[in-house]
Amino acid sequence: MSDIPFSTSFLSDSCPGDYESNQRQIAQLLTHLNTIVLDKPQVVKLALSCVLAGGHLLLQDLPGMGKTTLAQGLAQLLGLSFSRVQFTNDMLPADILGMSIYDPAKLGFEFRSGPIFTQLLLADEINRSSPKTQSALLEAMEERQVTQDGQSYRLPQPFFVIATQNPLQQAGVYPLPESQLDRFLMCLSLGYPSPAAERALLQGQDRRELLASLAAVLDTESVLLAQKGVQQVYVADVVLDYLQRLVAKTRASQEYHGLSPRGVLSLQRAAQAYSYVSGHTEVTPEDIQAVFAAVTDHRLGQRFVPAHVISGQSQQTIAQRIIAEVSVLV
Repeated sequence: MSDIPFSTSFLSDSCPGDYESNQRQIAQLLTHLNTIVLDKPQVVKLALSCVLAGGHLLLQDLPGMGKTTLAQGLAQLLGLSFSRVQFTNDMLPADILGMSIYDPAKLGFEFRSGPIFTQLLLADEINRSSPKTQSALLEAMEERQVTQDGQSYRLPQPFFVIATQNPLQQAGVYPLPESQLDRFLMCLSLGYPSPAAERALLQGQDRRELLASLAAVLDTESVLLAQKGVQQVYVADVVLDYLQRLVAKTRASQEYHGLSPRGVLSLQRAAQAYSYVSGHTEVTPEDIQAVFAAVTDHRLGQRFVPAHVISGQSQQTIAQRIIAEVSVLV
């Protein structure tokens, strides 16, 4: 832990009832989700932090690792409207956004909304669709609206995209362009379960049955309340100094492009959300370190490295090297 002063008073003092109630709900949600996705408490915590930060989440891993299970568990426990789209190489943008259909009774065209008009969209295997279809999500992810035939339609609030992606070396996938990757606040990988967790999977209840039995812990109002709480989490100047040193390090390399201003804002918002999910009201350097790889690696061009390889410390990601090289205090 760092020697930077830490406070937990001002946010909870401003709205103690709502804050304490929301924190209890978040703790309960994490408990339930960890009974579905075993042995991955840090990934689960980061995924929830991403959603409460108002960001979109990219889950990248080998098939069968539990990406869809995590996304469905989050959707169910958050109590939000939910749609799942299985992306394929023959999918068209209208299959996601919707289209205008001629109505003979009204003698005109009427817009029929697509599955994107939901609060949480699971874009399953997003990189199996063509670049044209992938790009159809850009406006929705950034502006929270869809434009068809010159008319803009607002999406429900809150609106999140949780996308799953298979490794690029597999057949039939199209890499996401940098502009699309940048729209995802975090990119996470689950990796293989531990032997104990795998035994629990073998001997336990089917994950689909467990998902069906989950009751919502939060709802639209409480999610929006948590998002406001995240925005109020304090970031001290000394912590911002550390954040900027990390960002400067990303821009000093000739191997990759450094973080853009949007990436910097994403990093701060993710750290605030992680602090909030941890029950704190002030960001610490440890919060920044916890979210740094998830926020920055996919923006810096880090190729997919299976989580079990990283955990085995046989190699480091770009973000992990930067954290190791930049001091918390100067």
